[in-house]
Amino acid sequence: MHYGYQIKPHGNYGMRNNIKSLKKFWNNKNVFLTGHTGFKGAWLSIFLKILGAKVTGYSLKPNQQTNFFDLANIKNFIDHSIIGDIRDYSKLKKSIYKCSPDFVVHMAAQSLVRHSYENPKYTYEVNTLGTVNILDILNELNFIKAGLIITTDKVYLNKNKNLFFREQDRLGGVDPYSSSKACAELVVNSYINSFLKNKKIFVASVRAGNVIGGGDFSKDRIIPDYFRSFKDKKIVLRSPNSIRPWQHVLDPLYGYLLLLMKLYQKKEYEEYSWNFGPKRSNNKSVLNVVHELNGHFNNSIKIIKKPILSKKYYESSVLMLDSTKARKTLGWEPRYDLKESLILVANWYKSFLQKKDLLAISKKQINSYFK
Repeated sequence: MHYGYQIKPHGNYGMRNNIKSLKKFWNNKNVFLTGHTGFKGAWLSIFLKILGAKVTGYSLKPNQQTNFFDLANIKNFIDHSIIGDIRDYSKLKKSIYKCSPDFVVHMAAQSLVRHSYENPKYTYEVNTLGTVNILDILNELNFIKAGLIITTDKVYLNKNKNLFFREQDRLGGVDPYSSSKACAELVVNSYINSFLKNKKIFVASVRAGNVIGGGDFSKDRIIPDYFRSFKDKKIVLRSPNSIRPWQHVLDPLYGYLLLLMKLYQKKEYEEYSWNFGPKRSNNKSVLNVVHELNGHFNNSIKIIKKPILSKKYYESSVLMLDSTKARKTLGWEPRYDLKESLILVANWYKSFLQKKDLLAISKKQINSYFK
């Protein structure tokens, strides 16, 4: 999947960037962000506002009663918050047109593997056709500088062989979630080569690892499952030995911002897709993560190993990313190892349990990322 362009790296934004230099670029830039009420979308909303950007969010209402978006009052922190369905083409197009953004970042998704088995049609409508809607609007409006389509590390054809996936590796996906995101990647490739590259609208897809951080309250994810287990002092692990590329949410989000900066300056790349994975030492088992968290909270949460998905549903046991291209071309490096990531996670949830200002702790963690 290639543009046919040659990679032409210019400069190195990398970790040498301090927050002042980022603010210089992002100040007063208009960003249209789908999925802003979700976990990663909420973090990116705060990140962008700290950098001085104007943020318009478009998303469904949060699907959990307890959620980061409401707890941190992000609705009143960003410039505009629109509650809308990514499948509603007319409303989505009107919202983007009214925002007149420099950038579009598409994060809205049905992101849970088990839910994708229970609701496959909805998963494809949101993840694949929702992406079609975004790209078709970019092509129609024809004034947006650059865009990112957020997919997942699960887009690769995974045969559990302890390989680090590179961007050019074969796409696949057995479960409907992975498959729907792989379909979205094919859609991105088609729109780029058929329409967008001729108009100099630079769009890329980005694939991150298993992102963790404060504020995740979703079902069937190890971090929120762990904190929900405080009540009963036990946690059920459906895949305790599964290895995942754990990374703190700020690492891939920073990579997304660097890539958008390059795309804005109309730098041309051979490939449209980019991996933003963690340090290789972060590829640990689910069981390891729970043991680490138990240490941070001096807890004795009982671990129950119960592979409830093994027969009914397929789920990859090993998943790892190669981010060499982002390192060499963008100068991006993941900052946090797993221990550091889990310290930040623990501190955030301690603030939540103590009913502290969660927007303040989130902003503090973002600012500390550059120190």
